Amino acid sequence: MKVKAVNGMIRVLKAEGIDWVGTFPTNVFTNACGEEGVENFMVRDERYAVAVADGYSRVSNGKSFGVCTVMGGLNAAGTQMAYGALAQAYEDSTPLLCLTDGVPPSSSGVERFDIDDAFQSVTKWSGYVNEAERVPEYMRRAFTQLRTGRPGPVLLQLPRGLGAYEEDDFPYTPVKGWRSQGDPRDVKTAAKAIISADVPLIYGGQGVFYADACEELLRFAELVEAPVLTTLKGKSCFPEDHPLSIGVRGIPADRFLRKADLVFAVGCGLSPTHFGNRIPDAAGKTIVHCTVDEADINRLYKADHAVIGDAKLVLLQLMEEVERLGPPKRKGVREAVAEAVKEKAEKFDPLIASDEAPINPYRVYGEMMEVLDRDNSFVTHESGGTRDGLSTVYEALIPHGFMGWGNVSTLGFGLGAAMGAKLAFPERQVVSVTGDAGFGYQLGNYEALVRNGMGVTTIHINNSGFSGYGPGFWGKGHSPYTYKVTPSDVVNTAKVLEGLGIHSERVEDPDEVAPALKRALKENASGRPAFIEVICCMYPVYGRWVRG
Repeated sequence: MKVKAVNGMIRVLKAEGIDWVGTFPTNVFTNACGEEGVENFMVRDERYAVAVADGYSRVSNGKSFGVCTVMGGLNAAGTQMAYGALAQAYEDSTPLLCLTDGVPPSSSGVERFDIDDAFQSVTKWSGYVNEAERVPEYMRRAFTQLRTGRPGPVLLQLPRGLGAYEEDDFPYTPVKGWRSQGDPRDVKTAAKAIISADVPLIYGGQGVFYADACEELLRFAELVEAPVLTTLKGKSCFPEDHPLSIGVRGIPADRFLRKADLVFAVGCGLSPTHFGNRIPDAAGKTIVHCTVDEADINRLYKADHAVIGDAKLVLLQLMEEVERLGPPKRKGVREAVAEAVKEKAEKFDPLIASDEAPINPYRVYGEMMEVLDRDNSFVTHESGGTRDGLSTVYEALIPHGFMGWGNVSTLGFGLGAAMGAKLAFPERQVVSVTGDAGFGYQLGNYEALVRNGMGVTTIHINNSGFSGYGPGFWGKGHSPYTYKVTPSDVVNTAKVLEGLGIHSERVEDPDEVAPALKRALKENASGRPAFIEVICCMYPVYGRWVRG
């Protein structure tokens, strides 16, 4: 039986377990999705179509993937809007599939139309389907790339009017992915080094998520009795109430990074980032690096020992080898962690309990930890102040209880991430925290929450400035010439969102933060989105930068 090329591509998505695609507003795929029973999850711009797919992929542990469709071909406005979102997915190593109209064969080679060169820099792999019967071939290649090796976005172009092909002659069977163990010799060397270290530190990244290795990381940390620091993107891959957890930044992280004589990095690239922890005196420490990508090795830091392989499989290998050699008998590690955590609490607890008005943002973050069911919730942030403050003090208890992000920082992504997480975890409480700048980027897409009946809560930390860093950080805000926005006594963002049909509240009394959040979550339970505007002071952020 013959099938149109575009319909064949959507049937492949169904065979791979994909039942929705993020999209805006029309492209060659939208009608085919409707005809084949795949939901068009429409947002308000192409960037958000990618962002929702991105957020979904990040919390799916490689078991499923977000897919988006955007306008392309001779009308490339959609792909232009999607470019920045794909760049973020590429930088953050997110596996997602982006489908777009291809330039018609008759126009191929016209430099103003072709997008291949431009998108090669922000995709793991891209392809152009030039014949209908090659649809199954290209989709096999796409899903192999999504499931194997270092994660990253994949782009496929399909030109309109490509024709049809015979499904029986060109069948599609879902593909598997391939994961590799580490070289046994490398595993033995790494295990010996970790056992022999006096003050080892485990540094876990988001590769732990993609390998579905959170349980293995916990077991390994307890076996070798070593504290665990995570990257921002790896936050929540290790329970942050565990006596070996030192979070992502701040006093415990700084202290143990300085003291460690060995750093075991697993599931992270140790790449230089603006928001990551640097390893002080790295030349004087032993670096053991486990990653799926050999390009990560010896990039920023010299690797004394490296194991190339899947984080889950390598951790299992390491545990077996440590058990064979005999686990180390380290004493006082948990006490040292508890002391550092206590010192951090002494710094932040007064801020979390603050009764000042305008409200201290740390009071909001503290109330979130009290009100949310942290065994069944998901929290994310925006780029900037909400990222630095929230990720420093919020303790995530379960895998994907928190999504950290923000190297290539496309403001507004937090709301897209929350949508993707809600699609993946419909039963969870989902909360996104934004600041003033992020709110502006998100505004149009709140309507998508209402239309799709998504019980997501957004908390707006409104300090009437494009910054939460406070005085002393590039003047007042990012710049003394640009930091001001329309003050909260002129614009009421809660009223703006109320007009869209969202449950909205403005909070100016610190004692009303928790009740407002409880009311919002109650509305979420019935599928209604909620928005809480909290009038906050521009309090200095204590995180990557210490001010005060």
